[in-house]
Formats: sequence, structure tokens, C-alpha cells
Amino acid sequence: MMDLRDTTGTAGQMPVGLACAAAPHGSGHLRRSLRICGFVVLAVLVLFAGGFGWFADKVSHMTTPPNPAKADAIIVLTGGQSRLDAAMDLLASGKGQRLLISGVHPSATKRQLQAAMGGDKQLFSCCVDIDRAALDTIGNAEESAKWVENHAYGSIIIVTNNYHMPRSLLEMSRLLHGARLEPYPVVNTNLGNGGWLTKPEALRVLLTEYSKYVLSLARGFLPLRPTPEGVTLAEASAISKN
Repeated sequence: MMDLRDTTGTAGQMPVGLACAAAPHGSGHLRRSLRICGFVVLAVLVLFAGGFGWFADKVSHMTTPPNPAKADAIIVLTGGQSRLDAAMDLLASGKGQRLLISGVHPSATKRQLQAAMGGDKQLFSCCVDIDRAALDTIGNAEESAKWVENHAYGSIIIVTNNYHMPRSLLEMSRLLHGARLEPYPVVNTNLGNGGWLTKPEALRVLLTEYSKYVLSLARGFLPLRPTPEGVTLAEASAISKN
């Protein structure tokens, strides 16, 4: 009978040859796993970078329509004086019957808001509604959907900055199913011809907004549920903040 000690050197241990053969097999599997993970990470980075290039190019080529078509109403998302001024000009020129200002700070009164925006006091009193509940872009869409549904509007002009427009339209389109959305991008800085590449602040804003836009796209894979008001909301509504 063969003595196991002839091949192992110590009884009960794995043969030296087998132990040496096993080590490369385990390390090879690890290397393959690391390579696969590396390829996946690289592919994700390439997709993200390519998507960002598309997003930045799309935003930089947005222009403010000189004479937009009339709609039933106008919705402006707060975030800058230029947005509010543009929305009031549209209302004053008869481009919409009524204006919703979404995302106003709870402490701001209607009189303070009217004074800051200027314009016709009578027009502001009769035809401007204020939403103080929305805290982000998702909230803007939720409150806007309720307002549109209550007034049975069929067409809406959406006013916000150009960089914020893609995500705003994405969130709005999920809830305002029956309404036609007309974008009215407000352009504060000319980013055309790759100008955003030479402006660090613009690059930072675009990269931040693109990251939020990607998260908003990801929310499209989540289930929607009806609310008592009849508006459907994403269950994970706090993923993206404005």
C-alpha cells in the first residue's frame, strides 16, 4: 500500500503538486473578475461622458423663442429673476390665460412677489397663482399637475432656464399626460460653440444638472401609483433635488 507521506511530506496535507496547481486557478479567476469589473466601470464612464456631451450640446443650442405660440396657461419654475420676468412678459402679451409660479418660498407673500416682478398689478391679482408646496423639480411637476387638472388646461408653456429644461420636461411629461408642453427656455449665458468648456462655472452647473437628469431617467423604471387627487407620483420622489 502506498504511503501518503511519500507524496505529501506530511500525513493529511494536500499534495504539493495539487496545491501549486490550485493557486494559479484561484488567482486567475480573481484576475478575470477584476478585468470584467474594470470593463464595466469603463463602459459606464464612457456612457456617462458621452451622454454628458450630448446633454451639454443640446442645452447650449437652446434659444428663447421670439414669438411662441399661444397656450392655455403658463408655468414658471422658480430659480431666478429672469425666469419670473419672462413668464410675466408671456402672460402680459396674451400667450397664456393664467400663470402658475411654482416653488415660491413659503415666507414670500403675493404682494412681495408682485413687487419683485413688477408689471401690471391688476393682471398679477387676477391671473397669477402661487405654489409654495414644491421643494424641487419633482414637486414642481406634482403641484403643476394638480393645477392643470383643476383648470382642465390642454396646453402649457413651461418657463425655466435652458440647462434645467430637459429635466423639467421629463418630470412634467410623466404627470401632465393629456397636456401639450411647450418649452420656453431662458438663456442667461451663451454656451454655444462649446463655450461651456471654457467656463468652469457653466461646466459645473451642466455636470450637476446632467447627473440629476440621469437620476430622473432612472426613476422611469420605478412603479407609479395613483394619489387621492388623481395624480400619479413616483414612489421614490426624493431621489433628485432641484
